Amino acid sequence: MRRAIAFCFVALGAWSLVGAQSRRTPNLEFESLGGAKERIGDLRGSIAVVNFWATWCGPCRQEFPMLSQLAGKFAGRKVRFVAISADDDPKNRKQRAKIDQFLNEQKPAMEIWLDADLDALQRCGLGNVLPATMILDENGQIVFRIEGQAREEDIGGPVEWLLDGGGGTSPPAVVKRY
Repeated sequence: MRRAIAFCFVALGAWSLVGAQSRRTPNLEFESLGGAKERIGDLRGSIAVVNFWATWCGPCRQEFPMLSQLAGKFAGRKVRFVAISADDDPKNRKQRAKIDQFLNEQKPAMEIWLDADLDALQRCGLGNVLPATMILDENGQIVFRIEGQAREEDIGGPVEWLLDGGGGTSPPAVVKRY
């Protein structure tokens, strides 16, 4: 009986890992800095690191340079980095000026999109804390999630694992850093 119960816990644990490892990605729509419509689904065909941030978020501001550095490191390797602002109403001139000022200071080496909100984070399984990052495989599926301020290894490890074809031990599917 104990073996049967232990087997059930192991099987449930493996099943929940598979569920956490690959999550259907909602095809949310955002706006580029230039005003073009951008969709999460358009990231298919590349490994994508999608980060949600805001100018008023201290941990986001600390994390941003690291993300930009990683974007440069993986440039030309079929990896896209997208940072999506969750600032309130970027169509408001004052708010857009804050975003533009921050970006002018940072000079990011990644795509910047606008119009994220807490609903978008929750639909992606990222909770309601900024910053939050999801890593998509080439099929556009959420494979890894980082809730809170990511470390370089939280992003670099999963991206390398995906670039290497996903062989060997997988990095953790969910990392919480808050």
